[in-house]
Amino acid sequence: MRILRAFLVLILTWEARLVLYRHLPKIIAVTGSVGKTTTKDAIYAAISGRIRVRKSLASFNSEIGVPLTILGLGNPWSNPFLWLSVFVKGFLIIFAKDYPEWLILEVGADRPGDIRRIAKWLKPDIVVFTGVPEIPVHVEYFDSPEAVFREKRTLIEYLKPGGALILNGDDIRAKELKAEFRGLTTTYGFEEGCDFLASREAIEYKDGPVGLYVRVDHAGSSVPLSIQGALGRPRIYGALAALAVSDVMHIDVVSAAGSLAHWTPPPGRMRIIPGKNGSTIIDDTYNSSPVAALSALDTLKEVQGKRRIAILGDMMELGKYSAAAHRTVGERAAQCADQLVTIGFRARAIGEVALDGGMPEKNIREYEQREATRAGHELSSELKEGDIVLVKGSQSMRMERTVELLIAHPETAKDTLVRQDEEWLAKP
Repeated sequence: MRILRAFLVLILTWEARLVLYRHLPKIIAVTGSVGKTTTKDAIYAAISGRIRVRKSLASFNSEIGVPLTILGLGNPWSNPFLWLSVFVKGFLIIFAKDYPEWLILEVGADRPGDIRRIAKWLKPDIVVFTGVPEIPVHVEYFDSPEAVFREKRTLIEYLKPGGALILNGDDIRAKELKAEFRGLTTTYGFEEGCDFLASREAIEYKDGPVGLYVRVDHAGSSVPLSIQGALGRPRIYGALAALAVSDVMHIDVVSAAGSLAHWTPPPGRMRIIPGKNGSTIIDDTYNSSPVAALSALDTLKEVQGKRRIAILGDMMELGKYSAAAHRTVGERAAQCADQLVTIGFRARAIGEVALDGGMPEKNIREYEQREATRAGHELSSELKEGDIVLVKGSQSMRMERTVELLIAHPETAKDTLVRQDEEWLAKP
């Protein structure tokens, strides 16, 4: 299997590099341990009406996903005949007459060396660094959170001369990068001193929560920014990064903010979905990490509703940090939720600490590792009008199965939930 994967990577990388050499598109590369897909999609929404641009599909950010995006082709997964077709189409794209002027690519890392292998031939024009929290996702495969940070910053080492670096100014490690990088640097965030400074953050309501509002100050002017269909600061961070990229590209920031008003963040990222019996579901099931879970719980606390229910699954790939991270989430859950449902053996620690933190035992319910569907079935009949329900867990927990049973219109699942393609639906 490893030999086959190495062969796929070799061919795809070769074709992708020839495409870049032939067509010379400019490249925006997004990296970090949080919010890459949201940021990538926000950038696309802000600039796509003005230039010919292509973005990564879903979360194509690996040594297979990045070349596939450059080639503009989908992932055939395990179908050898479709892979042969991909190789043929990829070769023909080298000689195509029409190709995007810009590419927006996610660049991720599951293990040490992943980013360097891509960055050394990608050489982006703009790098967006979303941040690396105290306990980042995938830290299990690295020596420490600092090692994750070093892997992510590798992309900046291969930034083209004269390129621009866009940083989350609220991230402590990003501040180190600003001090080191001598080129054009733009920061965004909520802390004073950011070039794109957000303030007056508020949740918008219309028969329930519908989105977010924030003011953005930049270069002496103030721009209103509205984000519809999702909640949470990560969505705001993504939009701020998009405005920063637009400014670097000499696209009018007011116009870019107007485009973002029509942007709906991707599925599974704090998406607002009508729930059964007049409830509201906050679907954050794409993945989970400690910082993302804490942020989601803080948002749950802020939303106006009758009962706040948190359904939390295991957070994976945390290695030695796992137990402490789940306990920290339990402490926050006790402060932010009225009722708590945990799924998975790691998440039991969330319930135990929430109980110690003062949440009544009758308000805490536990499910086993493979019981996301059972949890959805049992909870669906209990939802009431005005309930606000947050659902979050790591990818392998398949928490979208819980969401599908709680939403008012499950027939829309294919368009509104994550992991709805045939390959994922076929998995146990």
